[in-house]
Amino acid sequence: MKRFFKITLCYVICFIFLLMTPMKVSAMPEVEAPSYILMEASTGQIICEKDADQRRSPASITKIMTLLVIFDHLGTGRIRLDSEVMTSAYAKSMGGSQVFLEEGEIQTLETIIKCIAVASGNDASVAAAEFIAGSEAEFVALMNQRAEDMGLTNTHFEDCCGLSESDNHYTSAKDVALMSKELITKYPQVLDYTKIWMEDITHETRQGSSLFTLSSTNKLLKMYEWTTGLKTGSTSKALYCLSATASKDNIDLIGVVMGSPSNKTRFRDAMALLDYGYSVSALYEDPNTERLPTLPVKGGVLDETALVYKEPFRYLDIKGSDLGKIEKTISLPESVEAPIKRGDALGEAVYTMEGKRIGSVSILSDLTVEKAGYKDYLIKVWKIFCGF
Repeated sequence: MKRFFKITLCYVICFIFLLMTPMKVSAMPEVEAPSYILMEASTGQIICEKDADQRRSPASITKIMTLLVIFDHLGTGRIRLDSEVMTSAYAKSMGGSQVFLEEGEIQTLETIIKCIAVASGNDASVAAAEFIAGSEAEFVALMNQRAEDMGLTNTHFEDCCGLSESDNHYTSAKDVALMSKELITKYPQVLDYTKIWMEDITHETRQGSSLFTLSSTNKLLKMYEWTTGLKTGSTSKALYCLSATASKDNIDLIGVVMGSPSNKTRFRDAMALLDYGYSVSALYEDPNTERLPTLPVKGGVLDETALVYKEPFRYLDIKGSDLGKIEKTISLPESVEAPIKRGDALGEAVYTMEGKRIGSVSILSDLTVEKAGYKDYLIKVWKIFCGF
């Protein structure tokens, strides 16, 4: 009897210990969409995926690339948020989701961006395309060039808003995640627009002035508290698509679902992906702000150059590893030969965990050092002689 009691007590203690031990939720998410992917934005780490390279009709998540091209052009300074955009008869004629722009109506580019990002306005998308490139066809060429430059081999566009049901208008869940990553990391200000739930704009036309309420098509803004964006889409061919972005505990996730069978399902799918991602993810960050040693320069007008890190280091772990075991090693040559330019990579910071390399950050020259000539050597000798 005593032996039985001792064995039972051991089992009870073990059971209590297991209950008290924190465990990560690792069950794969239940997703009905036939094609999906979950990615961390800053690192590009793929957390889970299914048929993510399959080409599918994207519907209005096409507008992610539309917004990316718009913000690329804003970045050049040739256009501004307060630039005036006039709606053509062709832009007005767009069907599907629209904000009912009238022919000849003028809105600022910022308002047009809101119409695209919040209400998925097809008329606004075409108006922006014509403003930037002169025609929708030329703008679509820019979209396809951008996709090619990014290496999106499973993407090709035939319009700027996603109305097309042509077999030649396609992308994949992975490509959508990559273009979403590019948009929100390069132009994080886009999230100021994609987080809007409702906002009024004013139509100024020949018929007078009237208010119109933009309502977000992204119901996750009310369903999932960490939502930051990004874009919905649906047609009879594409079914229901969504690129969902969220930010929690400094971890930015992108969940893309394509071909969901219903409107409710795509949002449920996205929440399942995001919940799974946050349950298994841990982020290691090194801001790389400490001062680096100078590096000797041979044959230059200067004897050394200052060094800086190219960027912070971020590593996403989804295996429950001990991030405290990450080690950082600075790898630099003893010296470098002139000439060197500011921004040249001269070394790297290497990160390892339990002896395995997990990433690196380049170390750059913070100065331009020209190659020394005969006159420079004379000046150096003169300074040494004079005790400078």
